[in-house]
Amino acid sequence: MSISYMDYTSPNVQFTYDLKNNPFFKKDNQNYINVLSINQLNTLGDNSLLDIFLSNGGTVEPHYHQNASELVYCIAGSAVVSLINPFTSQLLHFPIRPGQVANVPQGWWHYEIATRDNTHLLAVFDAPIPEVIFGSDILRLTPANVLADTYCLNEAEVKETLAPITSTVIVGPPKDCKPTGPSSSSNNQKRSTPPTQTVQFQQVPGSTQRHAERARSQWSQPNQANGVPELSQPVTPRFPSPYQTMPQQMQTYPISVRPGWTVMASSYPAYGNPQAGQQSQQAAPPPFPTYPGLPMQSFPR
Repeated sequence: MSISYMDYTSPNVQFTYDLKNNPFFKKDNQNYINVLSINQLNTLGDNSLLDIFLSNGGTVEPHYHQNASELVYCIAGSAVVSLINPFTSQLLHFPIRPGQVANVPQGWWHYEIATRDNTHLLAVFDAPIPEVIFGSDILRLTPANVLADTYCLNEAEVKETLAPITSTVIVGPPKDCKPTGPSSSSNNQKRSTPPTQTVQFQQVPGSTQRHAERARSQWSQPNQANGVPELSQPVTPRFPSPYQTMPQQMQTYPISVRPGWTVMASSYPAYGNPQAGQQSQQAAPPPFPTYPGLPMQSFPR
């Protein structure tokens, strides 16, 4: 939406912008990100975006946006958008190709991995300036003794493991990456192959539950192309109450500032819509089963 206080008769009003004039991060000529916010286009309103270019295996590091949802649209190449659903404790993977999207709700931990060279993604946010907390900052700024004591780890090994992370990574792996350890030789082969994902059905209220039961049979066979194993027993995860509410207070403090972005540390948890899960009893069944955690079969091969 446009901003109500904008004087559209002002000589300073802006309607166009060239994103190449505002780089956010550049690793090399194949891996870089440009950003557009109200700092570059003052008529933008409550929207912003990242223009992301990645080579095969290039990873937008794990992170979350505490003030915005993110819609990832694939323009060219292909990528896997992975996220953790905080309500089901599931790690989900959604492969996208040109013309396909994956949505990341506000505050959810996620990352993107390109599975082809010359991958081009557009990340759209519902905030005029999206805030972000990167995993590399969490790892390098949290004292090693805190991580060791909290998770019962060896402090010296924690320090040694995290020592190479000296700055915000944003797009990994770093250019000077030299992994160590017994599994380092196979790291590159594993980067484009997400871990195994389990097919699960959630308990949902009303007519949606009945639609899920009717659709259960057609989803009972796993999608081997997506690396989903066959289940010996059905798994029913805990589904939160649709009326569950989360704390609305947030305390933030700046940890670093980059052009066009505000990077904050926050105690604000991922939260859900209190009305989530409610659907009309009169609603017609969807044309495809679209329950979280299932393989994205609605896209033609």
